[in-house]
Amino acid sequence: MPDVKKIATRVSYGQELCELGAVHDNICVMDADLAASTQTALFGKKFPERFFDVGIQEGNMMGIAAGLASTGKVVFASSFAMFATGRAYEVIRNSIAYPKLNVKICASHAGVSVGEDGASHQCIEDIALMRVIPNMTVIQPADDVETRAAVRAAYAIEGPVYLRLARLASPVFNSAEDYTFEFGKGITLRDGSDVTIVATGLPVTAAMEACDLLLKDGISARLINIHTIKPIDEEILVKAARETGKIVTVEEHSVIGGFGSAVCEAITERCPVPVTRIGIPDCFGVSGPAQELYKYFGLDAQGIYEHTKAFVCEE
Repeated sequence: MPDVKKIATRVSYGQELCELGAVHDNICVMDADLAASTQTALFGKKFPERFFDVGIQEGNMMGIAAGLASTGKVVFASSFAMFATGRAYEVIRNSIAYPKLNVKICASHAGVSVGEDGASHQCIEDIALMRVIPNMTVIQPADDVETRAAVRAAYAIEGPVYLRLARLASPVFNSAEDYTFEFGKGITLRDGSDVTIVATGLPVTAAMEACDLLLKDGISARLINIHTIKPIDEEILVKAARETGKIVTVEEHSVIGGFGSAVCEAITERCPVPVTRIGIPDCFGVSGPAQELYKYFGLDAQGIYEHTKAFVCEE
């Protein structure tokens, strides 16, 4: 999509935080020495009295966030996904989710599109970790417009939220004038009758291109964008399962316990159909340019197209 405007969802997050902070003075923002990368520095520059950079101590940051939230503040706590969920997991579970506090964990640099930072920074386990925690809402927007709406929705939600953001700039395919974020509701981007592709986050745009490639081969693919992973939209998934008979899930995350697993759980109980999952297999990420890693793991348009076509043509 060379002519389409591209913006990283982490940038959209930082910009929307500033707009939201100007309207709501109960918002506080925290970071763990990565404010330039997570884009929270924008908020810090505009509202220094409500911005706290605690240094490289993610667990402590979450504990402080919990304390601030207990006084009535709505706290946006940010770091890379690997550190926000990995190093701080126990504090998130016991100090934030258990008392259902208003802490919004906004994690950037998720998935393999971190690229050359390599396996140590490529967090492909965070959706699994966060969605298993009671009281936790999990949201992953796909573009700039959806991210800005998701930040506003996260503020409005009572209780903890995990907002998954990316480093890589992605095409903006939604229109700000026409887009409406409905919490817990999936969006049908393409209609189709032979198979349904269900995607979340950055791979949504690649899935759109894959649908066009499939159509050239006579395969009618429905495409659903799921921005709210927990609670997931069971109705749209079950309807798609009944009407198309096969489901393909696409995620920049491990296929174990992540988005694809959530989709399987939703349809297995009500309308079991064949499902194949595209994502990171049972392995760590590898270092390399983000687009090359998408190709390596089959998350680009060609990979999604080939995987889906083979699945549809199975006897």
